[in-house]
Amino acid sequence: MKTFFQNPHLQTLYATFYPKPKINTHYQQRFTLSDGDFVDCVWYEKPYAEDMCPIVILFHGLAGSVSSPYILRTMQDLHRRGYRVVLMHFRGCSGVPNLLPRSYHSGDTQDAKEWIGYLRQHYPSVPLFAIGFSLGGNMLLKLMGEFSEEQLLQGAVAVSAPMDLALCADRINQGFSKLYQRHLLSPLLAQLLQKYDNFEMEKFLGIKADEVKKLKTFWEFDDAYTAPIHGFKDAKEYYAKSGAKQYLCDIKAPTLILHAKDDPFTGEGVIPSKDEMSQAVSLEVSEYGGHIGFVGGTFSKPEFWLYERMGSYLDTLSKVSSLVK
Repeated sequence: MKTFFQNPHLQTLYATFYPKPKINTHYQQRFTLSDGDFVDCVWYEKPYAEDMCPIVILFHGLAGSVSSPYILRTMQDLHRRGYRVVLMHFRGCSGVPNLLPRSYHSGDTQDAKEWIGYLRQHYPSVPLFAIGFSLGGNMLLKLMGEFSEEQLLQGAVAVSAPMDLALCADRINQGFSKLYQRHLLSPLLAQLLQKYDNFEMEKFLGIKADEVKKLKTFWEFDDAYTAPIHGFKDAKEYYAKSGAKQYLCDIKAPTLILHAKDDPFTGEGVIPSKDEMSQAVSLEVSEYGGHIGFVGGTFSKPEFWLYERMGSYLDTLSKVSSLVK
């Protein structure tokens, strides 16, 4: 890829702050989970009963939402291609607090599995695909490997996925990347402090709200909250069990991984080797791209080639799915 943006932070920040598309027509659906909590799912255009257009499920990154630029650009591009597109917000990410002390995490595949099951039941003849970004990409890859025998999806794409969580927690705590860590931790800490108002969080976690305010790194936050509230002994165990790299060999449905060598959130260490992936997995690594950037062209005429690549990959799978059916 030829690009003017040969700096990881320029790639990452330009894609974030460049004017994002506006989507005026959408439909929000609240989906109740098996434990009584909920996730808010936003459709660009909801399918009707006889609609045979393929559905693409989107999973956002940490603290993301339907307002995230990469989600809006993906929705716009896939809708133009003829897909029905729906974003599943992770718990508490739609702007409405979820109902339980727990939240979501990088390896939590159950909520997505339930939502996919619902879609499969209501649209049984429609091909289902998914795209996951960053944390959502790691979760999706883990899902594809963990439940490969169930053939939940016809195909998937993972973008800038932190497939080795411990390595990524170390990488984002270095140099300029600490600013990203601070930016991402801010809403997570705010959500956790809000839970202290609604639940006996000190009883669950063993720390006071004032101590939460002092958490500065993902290691500290995940050790204090993410791990214990979701049943892990500590952050080390959470990272070890939730990273997607160990599941890549088990994936059976066509899956594309897009990653950049200069990703300031993950570094090159998360990029899997050929031996760590099944034959169903295709890996494409660019020299430049930052974190969910992948911007080509020039500063005044940028080319967001990420969306073209994801769309063309799904177009190929869609034709295969229609032939199989």
